Amino acid sequence: MLESEAAPLIEKNYRWNFTVNVLDGATFWFGMSFLSTAVILPLFVSHFTSNPLLIGLIAFLTAAGPLVPQLLVARWVAHAPRKIVFPAHVGFFFERLPLILLPIAVWFLSEGQPLWALTAFFLLYGWHCAGVGVITVGWQDMIAKIIPADRRGRFFGITNFIGNGTGILGALALPFFLLMSDFRTSFTLAFGIAALSMLVSWGFLLLTREPAVESTVVQPTWLDYLSSLPSIVKRDGNFRRFLISQSLTALSGMAAGFLLVHAVQTGGLNDSQAGAFTVWLQVGLALANLGFGFLADRFGHRRGLEWGLLLNVVSLILAWLLNAPWAFSLIFFLRGAMNASQVISGSAIVYEFSGAEDRAVYLGLANTLPGLVGALAPLLGGLLGSLFGYPVMFALSAAMALAGWAVYRFGVSDPRHSPKTN
Repeated sequence: MLESEAAPLIEKNYRWNFTVNVLDGATFWFGMSFLSTAVILPLFVSHFTSNPLLIGLIAFLTAAGPLVPQLLVARWVAHAPRKIVFPAHVGFFFERLPLILLPIAVWFLSEGQPLWALTAFFLLYGWHCAGVGVITVGWQDMIAKIIPADRRGRFFGITNFIGNGTGILGALALPFFLLMSDFRTSFTLAFGIAALSMLVSWGFLLLTREPAVESTVVQPTWLDYLSSLPSIVKRDGNFRRFLISQSLTALSGMAAGFLLVHAVQTGGLNDSQAGAFTVWLQVGLALANLGFGFLADRFGHRRGLEWGLLLNVVSLILAWLLNAPWAFSLIFFLRGAMNASQVISGSAIVYEFSGAEDRAVYLGLANTLPGLVGALAPLLGGLLGSLFGYPVMFALSAAMALAGWAVYRFGVSDPRHSPKTN
């Protein structure tokens, strides 16, 4: 059927799709709270090595893993009648299966075989990150299709609020795991809970009711498709400035993977105390998700993302100037709030730069181009941290964050109220 014919079915199934996808997102983010790239994963790797480059490899895989698959998959997503095929069917093997295997690898390898444990961790986590690239554009396009534009903010806000709210419970329990259990048991439990949550989340995702809509545009050849990507960035100045802002913000992410390590080193914290920062991260995420979600529906995603970028600046300035444990509690709270604005508005605003036919390609560009910068950022951060120390690297990160905010604040107009460039 055509898009106009599918509109009544989408509206009819809106409440059902809203509910099952909120439950999918809530259980997904609950599981991901046990795999925090800011706290849990650096803490796990730090038990095997203190090398900043290896610790930075976590953030590198998080950013680099999804890069290439997104632009390649976007061509198929744009012309697929049902987008759910990518996150639900293809995504199980590429995104979720490695997380199910992770606690098994930790249990059998973390004691007595540290090299194999570290190798297995990076292979499985890299597999998962590449899988994120395979499913992201399809999932985002599916949500844009089944959730009307004027209700997407509350969808993302409520989804992430519930997910991070339950994640707070997990974060509160995590320090007890780390304090009362041995290293192998505590991290196997944490990763096992994440794996179980991924399975439950997948079950809710399968319940989505998405009508098949045939594309009215002829699918381009690979050569035509790839050659069209630079022309989109060239002709759409507003989108181009958005990409520059996001790239500068991604470069400021060089600090993200080292905040926890710096807090532990300067404060002499044990695993339990360090794990408590996850609570502050989750509280920031939960409160900001709800606030940014309703803010976006009322005022648009542009304003919510602007405030989130400003929180990024403040958190990095505090990391540069302060090193007391209480300060890092505030820093992780602000980082959580900043992440919420990126998840809610950083993704949803891309929907508004183009029409439905070009949406998948715009999503692929918006995820991939800043992601290229974000992939190199943690490695650069590890190098700068090794040469000059973490405070200098935090200062440079804050400068990049401020530049990203300035480009966005003064150079990007609200695409919801701007003419589409096609």
